[in-house]
Amino acid sequence: MAEHKARISCLASGNGSNLQALIDASASGVIAGTIIKVTVNRKDAYAVKRAESAQPPIPTDYFNLVKHGFLAAGEKDPQKVKEARFSYDAALAERILADKPDLIVLAGWMHVMSTGFLNPIAAAGVPIINLHPALPGMYDGAGAISRAYEDFKIGKLENGITGIMIHYVVEEVDRGAPVLTQEIQIQGGESLEDLEKRIHGYEHELIVKATALLAQKIVAAKGSATS
Repeated sequence: MAEHKARISCLASGNGSNLQALIDASASGVIAGTIIKVTVNRKDAYAVKRAESAQPPIPTDYFNLVKHGFLAAGEKDPQKVKEARFSYDAALAERILADKPDLIVLAGWMHVMSTGFLNPIAAAGVPIINLHPALPGMYDGAGAISRAYEDFKIGKLENGITGIMIHYVVEEVDRGAPVLTQEIQIQGGESLEDLEKRIHGYEHELIVKATALLAQKIVAAKGSATS
């Protein structure tokens, strides 16, 4: 009987430390899936090196909003930017779906997805998950860790608890239903840099757990469909 594995497409923009955790977990069998491609939107993203160094190497794709002609460099007109992002997102969705993924994981992807991407992916029935360094409904968007830290320092953060979550991606930024969450206690006297380092350590573990959870559900569904 053929072994079923989830086909996982990863998107990253930078260093790719969360991607590396996913690569390692996939290689060791912790995640019942195969990373079929790593897409980056920054040419110098170290995530590419991580994909190329995997055994076997993982195919990569560089696709950029400006470099690939969707938006003129320096364009500031809000409507033109919005239209360009939508067109780019639609083209990105087409590239991703060509690989027939079962799951899309945003592993440090620094680009907010519009419906140009989200709608065709949803129509194909492919879930998208993202990591955000805050608990559901708290500190949406950029700078979540520093905002939680500042609130803690002035006594606004109840019990000094922040956290991280893996959530489904929807149009409203960081408001998709959570897959997994983890509370993290901010420690008195620790610096913002120390907190960031500690949170990033937890991120690697949680993104692997969530991806493994969803991959297992996908594998089970594939097994049922062929039994």
